[in-house]
Amino acid sequence: MSTITETRQGYDEYLRQFMLYLYNYTAIGLGISGVVAYLTYASGLMMAMGSLMWLFVFAPLGMILYYSFAGRNWSFESTRNFYYAFTALMGVSLSTIFAVYTAASIAQVFFITAATFGGASLVGYTTKRDLSGLGGFLFIGLIGIIIASIVNIFMASSALQFTISIIGVLIFTGLTAYDTQRAKNTFLAGALGADALAKFAMETSLSLYLNFINLFQMLLNLLGNRE
Repeated sequence: MSTITETRQGYDEYLRQFMLYLYNYTAIGLGISGVVAYLTYASGLMMAMGSLMWLFVFAPLGMILYYSFAGRNWSFESTRNFYYAFTALMGVSLSTIFAVYTAASIAQVFFITAATFGGASLVGYTTKRDLSGLGGFLFIGLIGIIIASIVNIFMASSALQFTISIIGVLIFTGLTAYDTQRAKNTFLAGALGADALAKFAMETSLSLYLNFINLFQMLLNLLGNRE
């Protein structure tokens, strides 16, 4: 019995290390984006780019679309390099929030986002309920709010933006729980080799990063104080 217990404890430790690996890379990505966003704004580069800034606003979406088709065949190193480049580019795109919202409200909403993200991830990790059935539903909702957000760029409807933000908070909170449970279950299944598991971890970190960033933007739309 003691041998079984020791084996279980060792396995739990490997799982804990794996999950920490995911969260560490997620935090690194958020750190890169935050530093790049602030420097882009503080240096005046954001204003200097003028209308070219729209290119950086839409470029991350283009990168994700490219990654969804080409990234399946990438190695761990290529996926990691893409992650670093993507989070830096997202930082340039996010620099606009410093021109729209007060620094105090940005910080406040960031901590609210962190608490919401952490709570959702904890639910995904601990719940006994199978969340896999939510994946397709949440993905359809994600596509819907992406399309609605693009349309609203031209409509500039505050009512539509409010609706998008409310639905977005629910979707990205749900996706955080879903991605966390999927990561845990994939590790516990033990079907991936070391290299494949490392790449899967990198891909999941990207998913968690995107969940956090989008949840932050949705909450900022709802709770942020404008300049």
